[in-house]
Amino acid sequence: MRMRSVLAAATAALAAATCLTAAGPSYANSPQGHACSPSVSIDRFSDALDKTTYQGTFVGNFSALAVDRDGSLAAVSDRSALFSLDGRTLAPRSVVPLADESGAALDSEGLVVDRDGTRLISSEGEPAVRRYAADGRVLDRLPVPDALRVAPAGRAVSNGTFEGLTAFRGGLLAAMEYALSGDTAGIVRLQTWHRHKGSYELAAQYAYRADTGLGVPEATALPDGRLLVLERGFTSGVGNTVRLYLADPRRASDTSAVEYLTGQPEVRLIRKTLLADIAACPDLGATAKQPQPNPLLDNIEAMTVTGRTESGALKVLLASDDNQNPSQTTRFYYLRVRV
Repeated sequence: MRMRSVLAAATAALAAATCLTAAGPSYANSPQGHACSPSVSIDRFSDALDKTTYQGTFVGNFSALAVDRDGSLAAVSDRSALFSLDGRTLAPRSVVPLADESGAALDSEGLVVDRDGTRLISSEGEPAVRRYAADGRVLDRLPVPDALRVAPAGRAVSNGTFEGLTAFRGGLLAAMEYALSGDTAGIVRLQTWHRHKGSYELAAQYAYRADTGLGVPEATALPDGRLLVLERGFTSGVGNTVRLYLADPRRASDTSAVEYLTGQPEVRLIRKTLLADIAACPDLGATAKQPQPNPLLDNIEAMTVTGRTESGALKVLLASDDNQNPSQTTRFYYLRVRV
């Protein structure tokens, strides 16, 4: 999303590899096992795509990543562009413009490459989840609960809806970035869809509490039903906060029939466990164009799992959204995550 103050093909790639109750160097390498926490280490980062263009399109504004069926990376920009990137070098291979059914540009935020090669892409403005052909044609649009629509149509705040999108239990999961009006601050809703005969039908909804002042820009499902969840915030003059959590919705309540998530002690929220605060990672010689708690940090918004290491750790790729802003950087982060 365009950041304000106060990360089924991905699942297939995982399987194959397998409550609340350019400025500077293109690549920087680290010794294996550079620890951010006991659970997370960072191998390297890449600024190779920062402030570059491809076929006349600005390369950046990345809001989501997914592993394509051929091993390349699909990357969506929130300025209505879908890129294909080389899975090893990140070099752009193609770019496709995105639009809604009337041809209007989108604030595209989440991305899943479906088993048939079509792209499921969430848009934050309505919000909506649309199915696209590889050439950018709109094929379908998924149903969305009325309460999740941006006010006055629903209770969602503008610029705070479907940031995260992931294949989930054979269906789909979308994460709201911020709480609905009337819900307790910090409690965001995660909406799921069940896949039925090639289409998606509304299914269970869950509640997740983000840390104070943070939102949820991305969620990525693991084969066992748990989620990797990114939480993020920004404070002017201080910089970004980015934390990676392991979340378990398997015993959480279905909140689809709960109108207001406030004063509801019987509602079991998704349990979460902190894996790492990215500010605690070694900076690897990174530089920042604005104040940051760690110069490695930027507006990290995209996440996908690209495989597993020989030891069984997840290979997790993050990317930042530079908002096409000279004071921000398009940066990719290569993590190893043990869950």
